[in-house]
Amino acid sequence: MNAWKQYLDANKERFLNELLDLLRIPSISARSENKNDMITCAEAVKQKLLDAGVGRAEIFQTAGHPVVYGEKIIDDSKPTVLVYGHYDVQPADPLELWNSGPFEPVIKDGRIYARGACDDKGQFYMHVKALEIMTNTNSLPVNIKFLIEGEEEVGSPNLAKFVKENTKLLKADVVLISDTAMISLENPSMDIGVRGLSYIEVEVTGPNRDLHSGVYGGAVANPITILSKLIASCHDENNHITIPGFYDDVVEASKHERKMLAEAPFDKNEYKADLGIKKVWGEKGYTTTERTGIRPTLEVNGIWGGYTGEGAKTVLPAKAFAKISARLVPNQSSADITKKLIKYFEETAPASVAVKAREHHGGEPYMTPMDSPAYKAASKAIKATLGKEPVPVRGGGSIPICALFEEALGIKIVFLGFGLDSDNLHSPNEKFDIVNFYKGIETIPYFHKFFAEES
Repeated sequence: MNAWKQYLDANKERFLNELLDLLRIPSISARSENKNDMITCAEAVKQKLLDAGVGRAEIFQTAGHPVVYGEKIIDDSKPTVLVYGHYDVQPADPLELWNSGPFEPVIKDGRIYARGACDDKGQFYMHVKALEIMTNTNSLPVNIKFLIEGEEEVGSPNLAKFVKENTKLLKADVVLISDTAMISLENPSMDIGVRGLSYIEVEVTGPNRDLHSGVYGGAVANPITILSKLIASCHDENNHITIPGFYDDVVEASKHERKMLAEAPFDKNEYKADLGIKKVWGEKGYTTTERTGIRPTLEVNGIWGGYTGEGAKTVLPAKAFAKISARLVPNQSSADITKKLIKYFEETAPASVAVKAREHHGGEPYMTPMDSPAYKAASKAIKATLGKEPVPVRGGGSIPICALFEEALGIKIVFLGFGLDSDNLHSPNEKFDIVNFYKGIETIPYFHKFFAEES
C-alpha cells in the first residue's frame, strides 16, 4: 500500500538510527558481567514498543534475564499475531577478528556491522517499525502481541515456564518469527522448519596435575590426545555420525522436498568463494543444501586444554575440554540425543582417563505446515514486495522455543526471515544489509493484511 511505503521512505533514517542505538547495548546473555546491560536493553525494547504504538508494554522478570511483552489490541474479534524475537546476543569473541567494535555499529557498503545486527535485533525491530507504520496510517488489520526474550542464545531456559504460566496473556492465532534467513532478495525463500539442538560439554581428566612432557610423555595418557580421538571417532569415512542410535528416530525428507531443495537457487562456487574453502564437506549421499537443512549434524564448537600462551611450554596437560553440539531433525528428541552423546563419551573413553560430560541446553526441531493461512499470507507478502513467490527451504539453525509454543499455546509458527546465510551470525563481523532491513519493514504489514483476509 502506498501509505505504508510513503511512511517508511519518510522515516528510514530514523528507523536505522534507532536500530543502531539498540545495537550499542552489549546484551550478552551468556555472561554475568553483562547482567545490567540486559536490563538496559529490555527497558529500551519496552520503550521502543511504546513509541511504536502498543497499548501496553511490560517487563516480566524471570529466574534469568527479563522478558519484554507488548500488545496492540484493536478488536477481540480479529485474529491475533504473536511476534517472537530476542534481544540477547552471542558473545563477540574473538574480538581481534572484528574489523570494528562489535557494539560500535558501523555502516559500510550498505551493511550494518555489529553483534546482533541480524540475530536478532535487526530482525525483530522490523516488526516494531512495521507496527508503527500501520498504527500511524490507521491500517492495522489484526491484534499484535510481542514476546521479546533475553535468553534465546543460551537455550531459553526460563521462557518455557513463562509461556506455560501466561497462556492467557499470550493467546494468539499464530506465532510470527523473523530469526531466519532467505536465499536473497532476488531469489526469496521461506523456512518451513528449523533444526533442534543438543549441546554438551566434555571434560577429560588424566593425571592429577600437568606433567613434564619429556619425563612422562609416552607413559601417561594425554587428555587432549584422547579427547581428539573420541571426537574423531564420532564420524566414519563417509562423514556419517557413529553415535549408537543417533539416527533411530530421523524422519527422512520426502522425494518431493528433496526435489524442491534441488530446485532452489544455489551456486556452489559462490558458496566456496564466500567461505574461502576449496571443497565442501559432509555426509556422503547428500547435497550441501540437504546437509544444512534436512540432515542432523554433530560439530565441535570449541576445544581447549594444556598450554596455549605465547612461546613454548612442554607439558602433558591434566585436563582437556570440548563443547559439542548436534543439530536435530524431525523426529529426534534433544533429551534422547543428549543422553546418547553423554553415554558415548563417558563409556567409549579408555580406562587411562576419566571422562565427565554434561548438558548445556537443547531444543526440539520444528516444521511448519505449508497449507496454513499464516504460511500462505507470508508467501503472498513476500511476493507483494519482492515480486516472486518464496522457495520453501529448511533452516539449519535452531530456535529452541518453537516446539513449546505449539505445545503450550496450540498454534503454529511461520518464519519470515530477511537475513542471509552470509551475515556472519555468531561470528566476527556480523552484518545485516540495510536494504533487507527496510524490505522486511515493508513486507510485514502485508503479512498482517493477508493473514487477516486468510483467517
